Amino acid sequence: MSTFLWVIFPYICLAVFVVGHVWRYRYDKFGWTTRSSQLYESRLLRIGSPLFHFGMLGVVMGHVLGLLLPQDWTDAVGLSHEAYHVIALAGGIPAGIAAVVGLAILVYRRRTVGPVFSATTVNDKVMYAVLGTVIVLGMWNTVAGSLFTIGGEYNYRDGVSPWFRQIFWFQPDASLMESAPVGFKLHAFLAFLLIAMWPFTRLVHVFSAPIGYFTRPYVVYRSRDERPGRGAGTRAQKRGWEKVQ
Repeated sequence: MSTFLWVIFPYICLAVFVVGHVWRYRYDKFGWTTRSSQLYESRLLRIGSPLFHFGMLGVVMGHVLGLLLPQDWTDAVGLSHEAYHVIALAGGIPAGIAAVVGLAILVYRRRTVGPVFSATTVNDKVMYAVLGTVIVLGMWNTVAGSLFTIGGEYNYRDGVSPWFRQIFWFQPDASLMESAPVGFKLHAFLAFLLIAMWPFTRLVHVFSAPIGYFTRPYVVYRSRDERPGRGAGTRAQKRGWEKVQ
């Protein structure tokens, strides 16, 4: 079971993640969307969406530093374990709180606003449940793991982080996760489950950055025909583009 959970299962999820995105892009391009509900309600969305997205940006950056940055590197620059985890708390807690509060507002909005709730699918509900659980467990691990590290009980940078990096070298050591607290195990398992679900949910919009806007040609707007009776009006013409005859 340990080999399945911490060696086989991550690769299954990563394979589904890659193949699922390719499949959906090829066969469901019109469904590659967030299914925006802004037209139904915008007040709560203006509050919850920035909180969630900027909070998650901080959370992802924290994971990049915590999981991909080897402990030897921070030791080499003289950053002690205690100082590192104090920094992790200072940056991780605000980002996590923003993400949790933002997600709570978005879920509340989906449940209480009738048209938005009607547009919410079972797929959305499952995704929100898994995503919310992953975020809450991550916050708990950030607080408890840092406090335990300062107290000398468990350091995830000696266990979870090396295991995560080893996945990409195709040499994951399941024993590193066996000694991790239950909270870290649940967080890792559900995070990979979320990765497997990703291509089949609205989360695909993460890979839809409008980069084409920087290279596409300008949109040229033509003025109205000024023939009588067509709403030309009596205002003086402003300086600008010449009218197309």
